[in-house]
Amino acid sequence: MSSAKKQRPALPHSKQQKDQVNKKALIWIGSIFAAIVVVVGVLLGLNV
Repeated sequence: MSSAKKQRPALPHSKQQKDQVNKKALIWIGSIFAAIVVVVGVLLGLNV
């Protein structure tokens, strides 16, 4: 019984940590994608 009570508070914390990790991952992916788009745009602009 005590082990079940200890696990219940741990679940919301793990969900919050996963949400934070997902937000950070989305920010990183978005910034990398934007950087790639900018680099490709600059390279195309220089070639024209």
